[in-house]
Amino acid sequence: MQVFHIRYRNQQGTLMRVLNAVSRRGLDLATVHAEYAGQDHAVTMRLNVTQKQLGQLYREWYSIVDVIEVRSTVATHGHEEAGWGPHPPGSENIAPERVRSALA
Repeated sequence: MQVFHIRYRNQQGTLMRVLNAVSRRGLDLATVHAEYAGQDHAVTMRLNVTQKQLGQLYREWYSIVDVIEVRSTVATHGHEEAGWGPHPPGSENIAPERVRSALA
């Protein structure tokens, strides 16, 4: 799992072109967070990619005129503790008695 940090100028369609590069490859977006970052904007994404896909994404993102910087890091357990990890189903917290009564 890789965490990508992309800084870009907020011109029309820039964020969509960045996200489209991921979508076109059929990759699952585990998380996406876009925000204002000083004079620019930044998007952080968590993706499970191969080395080949990693190279393709870097090449495509850097070909977008308004992309300023692309970085990636390996996702660590620290990201999961900060709310990046998978969440249990909502029914997991229900008491067993309530589950049995609902099934009856």
